[in-house]
Amino acid sequence: MFFRPIKPAFWHLLLISLLMLALSPVQAGTLELKGDFMQGGMVIGETTPGNRVLFDGQPIRVSPEGLFLLGFGRDDTLEHSLTVQKEGKTLEQRKVVIGKRDYQIQRIDGLPPSKVTPPKQDWERIKRETAMVKKARRLDDARTDFAKGFIWPAKGVISGVYGSQRVLNGKPKRPHFGVDIAAPKGTPVYAPADGVVTLAYPDMFYSGGTLILDHGHQLSSSFLHLSKLHVKVGDRVKQGELIAEIGATGRVTGAHLDWRMNLRKARIDPQLLVPAMAAVKKPE
Repeated sequence: MFFRPIKPAFWHLLLISLLMLALSPVQAGTLELKGDFMQGGMVIGETTPGNRVLFDGQPIRVSPEGLFLLGFGRDDTLEHSLTVQKEGKTLEQRKVVIGKRDYQIQRIDGLPPSKVTPPKQDWERIKRETAMVKKARRLDDARTDFAKGFIWPAKGVISGVYGSQRVLNGKPKRPHFGVDIAAPKGTPVYAPADGVVTLAYPDMFYSGGTLILDHGHQLSSSFLHLSKLHVKVGDRVKQGELIAEIGATGRVTGAHLDWRMNLRKARIDPQLLVPAMAAVKKPE
């Protein structure tokens, strides 16, 4: 059998084709996801700069470096979709599966009605303050302060955990969306990560002295029941900087810090982002 020799031009074209394949947009669709794949968890994603990311069909912010955030709420569904696009073309689609969590449920009966439902004269105040908090959490800034990680904002005894819920006189109340740190009034509160102050209010009906710190990409920390604020709206703070002091303001039974975190519409568990709290002697 006679074989015709392959011309050098063919090898040249083949090499060019292989190089183009190696540099094709499919490579740019590669995803890296790190974090807590569970209800209340947060995941930091990374993709090739310039790519567009959709989470459950909705576009989310991607930094110039290719960083983005995923957050899962307390009772979130266990399957989600992640899509990477570039110039209108889908590069990659991935199913994101998270774990289900069990939460502490406490039932308390025989309470006075005023302890279960706030008086009618306070409804307008509560409505106004709720709007202030929502506005403060609406900032969607390009900063990636979250990328450096988080530290505990205060030291104390963990007295309340994320996801727990009380049923008062048979009526389920809103779940607890933060972690409570019991400590004496005046205990320092430090910034858990870099950020910008978007709310600093001395006395809200439920949360008393309230501070909200934005970490970029619509991720924020809220600090409740404070006795003193050391920063004001617009301040740029660094991780570890003194921002407030623990108190017993608002609707509380004792001095503690309630630390909460929001990512877009998801309320996430701050305790998943920090190491275990070092042993602290319970306050007298």
